[in-house]
Amino acid sequence: MSRVSVGAKRLLVGRPFRSDTIGATRLRKRIALPVFASDALSSVAYAPQEIFLVLSIAGMSAIAFTPWVGVAVAFVMVVVIACYRQNVHAYPSGGGDYEVATVNLGPRAGLGVGAALLIDYVLTVAVSISAAAANIGSAIPFVQSHAVFFSVLAIAGLAAVNLRGIRESGAMFAVPVYAFLASMIALIVWGLLQVEVFGRDLRAESAGFDLVPAEGAEVTGLALAFVVAKSFASGCAALTGVEAIHNGVPAFRKPRARNAAVTLAILGVLSVSFLLGLIALARRLGVRIAENPATQLVGAPEGYQQKTMIAQLAEPVFAGLPIAFYVVMVVTATILVLAANTAFNGFPVLASVLARDKYLPRQLATRGDRLAFSNGIVLLAIAAIALVVAFDAQVTVLIQLYIVGVFVAFTLGQLGMVRHWTRRLRHEEIPAVRRRARRSRAVNAVGFGLTSGVLLIVMATKFFSGAYIAVLAMVAVFAVMRLIHRHYDAVARELEDSSREAVLPSRTHCLVLVSKLHLPTMRALAYARATRPDTIEALTVNIDTAETRTLVREWESRGISVPLKVVESPYREINRPVVDYVKRLRDQSPRDVVIVYIPEYVVGHWWEQLLHNQSALRLKTRLLYERGVMVTSVPWQLSSSRGRAEQARDEPIVGRLGGPEAR
Repeated sequence: MSRVSVGAKRLLVGRPFRSDTIGATRLRKRIALPVFASDALSSVAYAPQEIFLVLSIAGMSAIAFTPWVGVAVAFVMVVVIACYRQNVHAYPSGGGDYEVATVNLGPRAGLGVGAALLIDYVLTVAVSISAAAANIGSAIPFVQSHAVFFSVLAIAGLAAVNLRGIRESGAMFAVPVYAFLASMIALIVWGLLQVEVFGRDLRAESAGFDLVPAEGAEVTGLALAFVVAKSFASGCAALTGVEAIHNGVPAFRKPRARNAAVTLAILGVLSVSFLLGLIALARRLGVRIAENPATQLVGAPEGYQQKTMIAQLAEPVFAGLPIAFYVVMVVTATILVLAANTAFNGFPVLASVLARDKYLPRQLATRGDRLAFSNGIVLLAIAAIALVVAFDAQVTVLIQLYIVGVFVAFTLGQLGMVRHWTRRLRHEEIPAVRRRARRSRAVNAVGFGLTSGVLLIVMATKFFSGAYIAVLAMVAVFAVMRLIHRHYDAVARELEDSSREAVLPSRTHCLVLVSKLHLPTMRALAYARATRPDTIEALTVNIDTAETRTLVREWESRGISVPLKVVESPYREINRPVVDYVKRLRDQSPRDVVIVYIPEYVVGHWWEQLLHNQSALRLKTRLLYERGVMVTSVPWQLSSSRGRAEQARDEPIVGRLGGPEAR
């Protein structure tokens, strides 16, 4: 079993890395960009589409607002990236907004940020993978009809790649990410050149359809304002992933903060350019994206399957080169799959920081064989798969839960940075440094104002559409982490209580459990006697009278000096009679220690474990709850185990210690 499992693990994960080689896993900027920024870059594949889709609720008249909504989203993105460029210099340890909020606003605010980001990372994976299924489904109908299966498979594959370590996964992801960048530049530049410079009349396949309001009635006044605000909230999904670079600063090569800031600047330029470029191109080509295509797209053929915005743009732009259309769709789907990689790098790092601070199980702070936080990667994959299955991989539904968490983190993080600069100004006396601090505080104050405003818009427009689920999840995670922290603190206080003095037991009483008189029993007797206890006895439970009598006769015939105690069990139970007998021993001598020796088989195959040791496992679990009782397992290696050779050498010792000659 162990050889097979180790071989499978090496095949999946690769050979383990030494702890002292962790510095070799640091990333250059050209690799860090695809590792940490793929989420924010890939959001241009669905954020512009969501703007059009939400505005379609109000019909054709609302489509005129798309450029202004796009500009507003781009402005927020520029401000947020400018703020995070300051954050990475001020807090480069990898805690991100969690650390900023904890240090400047207190542990509860920091924990709120942590809960929000954990939920948002899970949603990042679910939304990105579902969007990938939708995009590739526009070119391959089979994927569209099996979106959930495709999404689950993609998440599992992505988790497997990340388990091999960030350096290796980064190198694997670099090619498709840069291919996506090239394809988006080609799509936008070539498309706008054909329309604006060459004067070609390029039209999307949906350009000839008439778009009517969702309810069939004209949307005006406050209702129209609400729709525009909701489209802005959906478009702000383009900002997700920005915080991952701040959380991932420790993974950069030195100078880490500077390299992270440069990567943020590159991300900002590319994301803003793609967002505005795609919106402009979609407007020029007359793209129609409807929330309910069957009722809103008048003139569409019967059974019309609405394609994604990227597909509707790529078809006419590359009409003379069909292969280019498929390349664009493949790399777009690939980048959306890899966008989840941002979460696979951010979630485990954040979880490790929270685990280090005793808010999550400590196993999440441990690095695996490849120096990645393997437990966090597996936990994220399981949570994202559950979400995709629960919501049937529907991007429009999942995106309603999205970006709430990230804007909670943005808002609290920027407020924390404002307090950080304010505290620094209280003690800073150098004029030049004070000027820089005041300028930085102003930038973060603007960031706080914008992100808090966006958060209010998101909550007002999306709460009853599904955002309340994300809010409830954040509250639940927050509460669970508080309980975990309280538990760890209680355990620490209990274990460090110096008022309790260690009292030596008066005597030790050894109890050897016996089912049959065979080699494992003889070994257990030998080891128990080797400890030289004050008293020792063997114990068997009578569940079959004939077998018990045979055992007693054999025991007496072999002249074993250890007395054999028979405990009756009229209801054929094993555990309760043993536990009751141990309790009686403890009641008779409360200051004595009872040591229970249990013979156990060591097996070499997983299925053998199901056939042996089950009773011993349950009994050990019961006995461990009894005060003053110690449980010792005495192993006996079966021939299927690798320890059989050592067992053979030990067998003469069993005879000397367990038989009559040991007296």
